[in-house]
Amino acid sequence: MAVRPADKTADGPADADDPRADPSLTLEFRLLGPVSVTRAGTAVALPGAKIHTVLAVLLLARGALVADGRLSAALWGDAPPPTSNAQIYTYVSRLRKILGDDAERISRKGPGYVLDARGAEVDLFAFERLDRLGRQALKENRHEEAGRLLGSALDCWSGHALDNVTEHLLQSERPRLEFLRAEALERRIEADLETGRHRSLVPELLSLVARFPMEENLRAHLITALHRCDRQAEAVHVYTEGRRILDEQLGVVPGQLLSNAYLRMLRGEGAAQPRRPLVALPVRTAPFTGRAAEAARLRSLLLRRPSGPVSRLRAALVTGMPGSGKTALAAEVAHGCARSFPDGVVHADLQDADGAARAPAAVLAEILCALGDTGQPGQRGGHDLTDLVRRYRALTATSRLLVVLDDASSDAQLAPLLPASPDTALLVTSRRRLVTVPAPCTVPLEPLGDQDAVALLAETAGADRIRAELPAARDLVRYCAGLPLAVRIAGARLAARPHWTVARLAARLADPRTRLAALSYGDLDLPRTLDRALSRLSPITAAVLPWLSAVGPGPFTARLAGDVIGLDGVESALEELVDACLLTSEPDSAALGEDRYRFHPLFLLHAGELPRRELPR
Repeated sequence: MAVRPADKTADGPADADDPRADPSLTLEFRLLGPVSVTRAGTAVALPGAKIHTVLAVLLLARGALVADGRLSAALWGDAPPPTSNAQIYTYVSRLRKILGDDAERISRKGPGYVLDARGAEVDLFAFERLDRLGRQALKENRHEEAGRLLGSALDCWSGHALDNVTEHLLQSERPRLEFLRAEALERRIEADLETGRHRSLVPELLSLVARFPMEENLRAHLITALHRCDRQAEAVHVYTEGRRILDEQLGVVPGQLLSNAYLRMLRGEGAAQPRRPLVALPVRTAPFTGRAAEAARLRSLLLRRPSGPVSRLRAALVTGMPGSGKTALAAEVAHGCARSFPDGVVHADLQDADGAARAPAAVLAEILCALGDTGQPGQRGGHDLTDLVRRYRALTATSRLLVVLDDASSDAQLAPLLPASPDTALLVTSRRRLVTVPAPCTVPLEPLGDQDAVALLAETAGADRIRAELPAARDLVRYCAGLPLAVRIAGARLAARPHWTVARLAARLADPRTRLAALSYGDLDLPRTLDRALSRLSPITAAVLPWLSAVGPGPFTARLAGDVIGLDGVESALEELVDACLLTSEPDSAALGEDRYRFHPLFLLHAGELPRRELPR
């Protein structure tokens, strides 16, 4: 089948199991076309169909034992000669001789043979890996990536599979391999249609339908592509011809996929080329480093297709202490997923500049405006919440949007902002765990490891500068205790003062008395960020917090904290601080029978500098 030329470099870095990842690779086996072997780009001569068959059977076993009986069936079918075992031995010996230095890859084990293909390239294995990755990308609506991966998978083919083996092996194995190829081709065409490549697909689909006139899926894709090119008359002819062929050849009527494509064309659905989606997200100006596992988890949550009898909202929540990089991670993931949401990506801040929670009505009005809603507001005014919720949910009921809500304060604030369609995804950041988003869909952000923190510092201050003073840079990021905002501020200070050494700033951060003051530069101000978080605490917890700093970083129990500060019943204040991501609860606390808590080092310094008022009794 014809395939679209694919970008060989589009797959990104090769996976660990990618046979092409080893630059010293010298041996290549081909099954997806004539069976063949090349060494360092030079073909290795294989004489006769029997040798090709033995090699193919051993490769298809994927390192498992191939019994003599299996080889006999592939070579002679149900009528093996009396000397079959001796002939198999001869064929294997000749194959080992041909492989020369790689002869040890084939070994005799018990009643059969094993071929070890590790470290070599096998086109079938590469095809299956790329096809698997492409199917996953398509499932998660990453259509651009899916098209590239599936195109690269199809490029592994160089003809009809197993083109020079015995008829016995051909009959048992080729149909399965060709079916996998056809499925990969259909998925690649589906991905290309989703990304608006219908014009370039028409010639390819015309050729495929001519070669495989009874393949209904290909014919349905051709009707869709022609319809999107405003070639409705040709689309009608393609359907009419397909219906006639199916009736004459098989005595059946067109199936659901072909019929649905024809009906969509008649109704005029989806005729226009997909518009460029609205992407109303903050511009990515700050460097983004680390958080690879968290970003992958968020993409999986947002791009998974609705399943089951009851489709639920696709939602993901990012939590973490102030300055942990929640907003930066959400923006990075949203930008990367934007192409999978053809109706656009919208973003809204749920907090004012002073840290106060915004009213849901004001947020909804902003989102509706971004989406081009021009409907008249309800009788009670443009910011009537009931009317705004109705318009918002009507707009999102049939949309494929990504809605990004930054810094949610509560479930009550979030509830009116939930979109109506399972095809629309919701990405929320908050310092609290919210009941609206289930725990399995919540991604907490822990402090960065030293390696990622140094990489973030290098992105901000300059890689050469950090590399020249790597020990001092490592000390500096340890004083920042893995908090991305603190690392960014330190990097910004270094970038603004090229005559400073990294060691100079590290020395200033080493002193706890000057550390917080040094972590402020321009609009980036760690103490101010922490103060905004404190403004949301209850008065009692806010009053207790400065005294709690005397307990130290921890881990400590509520009983110990109460003894240190001379106050009973501090557990509720500690739990409120945990809920606000200003304190962490040790994961092994339950096993010990008493919760244990720990302060982040920078938040502990900040709490210690707060004025101490009289403790409540």
